[in-house]
Amino acid sequence: MWIQQNPSSPAPLADLQGRAVGLKFECTKCHTEVFTDLIGVPAPNDQADSPAHADNHEIEEIKCPGCEMTHSLEVDSSFDGVTFKVSDAKAVSYQVAE
Repeated sequence: MWIQQNPSSPAPLADLQGRAVGLKFECTKCHTEVFTDLIGVPAPNDQADSPAHADNHEIEEIKCPGCEMTHSLEVDSSFDGVTFKVSDAKAVSYQVAE
């Protein structure tokens, strides 16, 4: 089941930490629906000296199959939750791997 990311609130960390997710988004250049391979959701850094420094990131790239535009994918994990960012994309959805 695909879950549309709410841009104003992160996805629950408890549901995603240590799991892999697939992302789905629409390329803004050619409007192709793009599906990523599975991406790991990193755990926040619990050894950080403050919650502000606990953020952890996973960054990858994917080429749109329709126009070959390169999109940057970023998975940001903090104690507040998980946020998915995709460059040059409309709404981002995610699906947790079984």
